[in-house]
Amino acid sequence: MRGPPRSPIPAPVSPVAAAPPRSWISGPLLAIVARVADRSAENRELLTRLLEQVSRSFYLTLRVLPRAIRPQIGLAYLLARTTDTIADTEIVPAGQRLDALQKLRERILGQSSAPLDFGGLAGRQSLSAEKLLLEKVEDALALLSELSPPDLRLVREVLVTITSGQELDLRRFAGASAAGIVALETAAELEDYTYRVAGCVGEFWTKMCRAHLFPGARLDDRQFLADGIRFGQGLQLVNILRDLPADLKMGRCYLPREKLESARLLPGNLLAPANAEKFLPLFHQYLGRAEAHLAAGWRYTNTLPYGQFRVRLACAWPVLIGLRTIEKLRAADVGGLAARVKVSRGEVRGILFRSLAASPMPPVWRNLYSPAAKAVDSGAELA
Repeated sequence: MRGPPRSPIPAPVSPVAAAPPRSWISGPLLAIVARVADRSAENRELLTRLLEQVSRSFYLTLRVLPRAIRPQIGLAYLLARTTDTIADTEIVPAGQRLDALQKLRERILGQSSAPLDFGGLAGRQSLSAEKLLLEKVEDALALLSELSPPDLRLVREVLVTITSGQELDLRRFAGASAAGIVALETAAELEDYTYRVAGCVGEFWTKMCRAHLFPGARLDDRQFLADGIRFGQGLQLVNILRDLPADLKMGRCYLPREKLESARLLPGNLLAPANAEKFLPLFHQYLGRAEAHLAAGWRYTNTLPYGQFRVRLACAWPVLIGLRTIEKLRAADVGGLAARVKVSRGEVRGILFRSLAASPMPPVWRNLYSPAAKAVDSGAELA
């Protein structure tokens, strides 16, 4: 059988034909490729195991996220937990923790390749998961190389902002103790702190979701981003109010001194039963502020395109758990606050079940968020 006529122009060399002999590929090169692939798989498995151990609640959120954003958000959270563990190792001098944070930040930014050895810090951890987190920091950092350049930039930005808040905390509260409580000075300082350690996470989450999940959706991006930031700030403010007694024991007061003085209170006597009539109204004002931020978070959740079922659930859960925490804090007296208010696992399971059941029914879904008190500065009407 005659074949097609030969072309006078030489055919381009195919990549397969131009490749080295198969015997060479199947030797050293394939072994290197296999080792790299195995190492990458091991690192991803580490990411999953560590996330499950260091934060069961966030792990549930991560599992429900679409695959397109799960690795980036999971890695950012894992490295943020690593920096947080370093910052919170109270038994280690603040200067040493600041040095460790600086070295880790340089590695995250690609400004240094010096290996990190956090063995000394790891040995100070009471939780085995946090010990492992510090021991495996190099494996977590290796996963940064698997991100696309735009994703890497977003992960680096959010981690630099978070570590700046942690470093600010370490310097601000240096030398603080139960006998010498240090308080933030102004409301602006509290606003700045909640942005650095949590509001920036809402910003990061928004940009990552927008880029990968609904880049063409018609949204009011300015409002959407602002609500995402407030969402993160609200969750952090809930944590601050819930952890107030524990923070005071460590000499830290996140309620600004200017607000305390206007209520004729001092950081050292906030939780004295004799001051309950002065303290609780101020405390409830901050609960209202936290609730207003969560209202913005609920608006954010309902601004997501309708088809983003997984992201809606991932956003709804912390809003609803935060709202339940506020309800319990609002109902507590000074003694109850000192005992640390907490949402039970049974209540969390109930929230997850109700949200899953309500998700196909918009009227029922909207009624999931029903604050007991009117939030302060709640902004536009919620969806």
